[in-house]
Amino acid sequence: MFVGSYPLRLDDKGRLALPVRFREQVADGMVIKKGQERCVYGLTLARVTEISRAAAAMAPSDTAAARMRARMSFGSMVEVEPDKAGRITIPAGLRQYAGLDRDVVVVGVDTRFEIWDAVTWDAYVAEQEAGYAEMESEGMPTLS
Repeated sequence: MFVGSYPLRLDDKGRLALPVRFREQVADGMVIKKGQERCVYGLTLARVTEISRAAAAMAPSDTAAARMRARMSFGSMVEVEPDKAGRITIPAGLRQYAGLDRDVVVVGVDTRFEIWDAVTWDAYVAEQEAGYAEMESEGMPTLS
C-alpha cells in the first residue's frame, strides 16, 4: 500500500528519488504512466497485471471508449527501474503531460502513487479539501 505525501524535487535530468517507503514495494518492477487530472501514476508490475485482467473482464471490451482507455493507459506506460539511489527517470513526454518541472509532490494512493507538479497539487487540495471534509462516510469504512 502506498500512503503519504512527499514534497520532492526533480533533478536536471528528470530524475526523481522515490520516497524510501516506496522503494521496497517497487523492487519487483514498476511502470509510470499518464494519470487522471494531469499527474503521473506509479504502479507495480503486479498491479498492472491486475488492471489488465480487470480490463479484459469488462464487457463490452471492443468499443471506441474501451480502445481509447487502453491506448491512453497501456500506451503511455514506461517500465522504469530505480537506480541504486532509488531514483527513477521520468521521460520528457510524461513530464510535459503532467507539467512537472522541478518541485513535485509524490502522493501515495493505496495501490498506486501519483507524481504531481507541486503548484498543481496545492491547487487541487485547496479545491477539494472543503468537499472532502463535508463528505458523508456512507458506504465507506470508518476509522472509528
